Amino acid sequence: MLLIRSVKIVDSRSPYHGQTKDILIDNGNIVQIEDSLEVAEAEILSGSNWHISPGWVDMRVSAYDPGYEHKEDLSSACDAAQAGGFTEIAILPNTKPALDSKDTLIYVKHKARGKIVNVHPIGAVTKSCEGKDFTEMIDLAHAGAVAFSDGIHSLYNTHIFLKSLQYLQQVNRVLMNRPEDHDLTVFGQMNEGESSTLLGLRGIPSIAEELTIMRDLKLLEYVGVNSNVPILHISTISTANSVALIREAKRKGLPVSCDIAAHQIAFDDTVLGDFDTHYKVNPPFRAQQDIDALWEGLADGTIDAVVSDHNPQDEESKNLEFDLAEFGITGLETAFALLNTYRQKVELEQIVDKFTHQPREILRLPEVSIVEGNKANLTIFDPELDWIFTETRSQSKNTPFLGKPLKGKALYVLNRNMVEKCG
Repeated sequence: MLLIRSVKIVDSRSPYHGQTKDILIDNGNIVQIEDSLEVAEAEILSGSNWHISPGWVDMRVSAYDPGYEHKEDLSSACDAAQAGGFTEIAILPNTKPALDSKDTLIYVKHKARGKIVNVHPIGAVTKSCEGKDFTEMIDLAHAGAVAFSDGIHSLYNTHIFLKSLQYLQQVNRVLMNRPEDHDLTVFGQMNEGESSTLLGLRGIPSIAEELTIMRDLKLLEYVGVNSNVPILHISTISTANSVALIREAKRKGLPVSCDIAAHQIAFDDTVLGDFDTHYKVNPPFRAQQDIDALWEGLADGTIDAVVSDHNPQDEESKNLEFDLAEFGITGLETAFALLNTYRQKVELEQIVDKFTHQPREILRLPEVSIVEGNKANLTIFDPELDWIFTETRSQSKNTPFLGKPLKGKALYVLNRNMVEKCG
């Protein structure tokens, strides 16, 4: 048995939300929640300013296993997730081979067995994520795919996008799409604007994201499905107009959700003045007015979830001239801390919801709440802890946050009748 003493519960769907309680866990279940408990045989966990929430969920992780294990494998991805306070992660299908067959899904689920982190594969919409031919999505859903996407690639084929929305209703899965009109972003390196002009880098225009969102929302409206859960999820939005488009779609009652990458609110595009490839991400860091709009979207509920967009790249892919370097940063270990460190206009409870209840709803995962009798799938954290990110458990080191001071840190994760300390 495990007794967690004097911990503040942050769980908007728990009757104990906002209260400081002792929590007794036995055999992986929450068995008692009281003001004070004395259990002689229990192991004690306690600390100062400890908070506890349902286990955190990351909806967008590139693990690159199978095929690119030199960047990240499933074991190191789970270790990084644990260090960042996540008990569940959803893996993008951009592996080699892609997650487009039952064999690759079974491989992912088998390799993650025994880890404290639940790994959920996202099935590919098209074979090899090439955007040309459908996968057997219904078979993949039955094999364990929690959602469908072509991952880092946008679904550019309108017919495939539309049919996927329709097919996936049969298996109650969400279609996830990253909005990018590739014809408008080809050779782009950073946000199109004053900074890109001054630096002489080809820009990635906001309209490339917004046009795709307009198309996706129009097709969603055309499908005409009434649903109390999203059937379309738009991944890693980054512009003010994107927020406005999705806000209006929700006002009209369309079953759509969206997320942002945690790092997106940390910097604007002026950070690229030194051509540091650690800041090269896609979608790119945008202008300050876009960041302000993202915070507004988080505060008013337009933005449903926050993801790490964990995208590990080896040294050979990042230590290059800026225009040759790959996009992406690692983010599993810093996602919560970034939202908490740079927090504007949102309460801690809202941030926690965007890492817990809302991702689970979008992915149709079982509800997790801090109630007696429920499974102990939990994250213990201190939102006031000042710390410096000095060491990563990811196999890749492509993050601009190493050596940076942050505020708010996961301390322990509990899941599958296991307890592990975070990094």
